[in-house]
Amino acid sequence: MKTRSKKVLSLLLVTVTTLAMLLSLASCGKEKVYTVGICQLVRHDALDAATQGFKDALQKALGTDKVTFIEQNAQNDSVACSTIVTDFVSKNVDLILANATPALQAAYNATTTIPILGTSITEYGVALNIKDFNGTVGGNISGTSDLAPLTEQGDMILELFPSAKKVGLLYCSAEANSDYQVKVMEEYLAGKGITCTRYSFSDSNDISAVTTTAAAQSDVIYIPTDNTAASCSETIGNIVRDKKVPVVAGEKGICLGCGVATLSISYYDLGVKTGEMAAKILKGEAKVSEMPIEYASATKMYNADICKELGITVPDGYTPIA
Repeated sequence: MKTRSKKVLSLLLVTVTTLAMLLSLASCGKEKVYTVGICQLVRHDALDAATQGFKDALQKALGTDKVTFIEQNAQNDSVACSTIVTDFVSKNVDLILANATPALQAAYNATTTIPILGTSITEYGVALNIKDFNGTVGGNISGTSDLAPLTEQGDMILELFPSAKKVGLLYCSAEANSDYQVKVMEEYLAGKGITCTRYSFSDSNDISAVTTTAAAQSDVIYIPTDNTAASCSETIGNIVRDKKVPVVAGEKGICLGCGVATLSISYYDLGVKTGEMAAKILKGEAKVSEMPIEYASATKMYNADICKELGITVPDGYTPIA
C-alpha cells in the first residue's frame, strides 16, 4: 500500500513539474504587447499629424499587433493633461507620449520611472525649467522639438515686408514656449529697428478681441507655434483678412488658416522620429536618459490664396502649402 502511494505521489510530482515547464516555455515564447499612453493637448492639424506619425512609426517598428495605444485629448486643458497622465501611471503603461508642452509638464510631474517622450515641444529647457539646458533632459524624459530657427523667421518678416515698422506678436500667455518664442522674436526684431508689441490672450475666449486690437495696430502680425492659436486659426484669419493685415506664422497649420508665410517643419515627420525613438526604448536598444532631443529641418512655405488676396508677391525659395 505504501509503495503504491509513493508511486502515485511520484507520478503527480512528475505531472506537476511537466506542466510547470510547459507553462514556462509557453510564457517565454509569447511576445510582449506594449501599452503606450498618448496625451495630446488639443486637436489641430500639427498635433494630429505628430500623433499619427508617432503611431505609424511605432507600429512599423514593433508590429501592429505588438502595441496598444491609449489615446486621450485634453481639450486644451492643462488640468485634464494631469488627469490623463495620472491614469496612464495607474495603468502602468510602458511609455507615455506627451504631445505639446502642457502634456509634457503633466507627465513630468506624474512619474519618474515610466519613459516619457515629448513631441511638438519648442524648447525643453523652458518647458521643464531646466537651467543651462544642454540638449539632453536625462532621467525618464526625451523627445523631439518643433523649433524652427526664430531668427530666420524674423528675417522672413523683413524680407517679405521691408517697409513694416510695427509687428504685433500674437500668442497665448498660458503657453510657456509661446512666451519664449515671442521674447526671442521681440529682441531680434528690435535689433533691426522694428517696434514690437505683445498681444496676448489667456485662452480661446478672448482671442477675437485681442486679434482685432492687434490687427488695428500692426503692419504685420507674428504668431509662434502656439496651440491655442492653431486651434483658432480660422477665427484669427477672418479678422486679419478683413483688416488686410498679413500674418507670418511659426508653423504650417496656423499659416494655412490665417497666414501668408511660415518657416515650418513636417509634424508628421516629427512624430515619426519620436516613434522611432520609442521603439528603441521599448526594445531595449537605447536608454531614454541618454537620448538627446531631436530636431526636424524647416522649410519656407507660403499660403498662395491669402498672398493673392493681399497682393503679396513671394520671392523665390518658398514652397506653396499644399
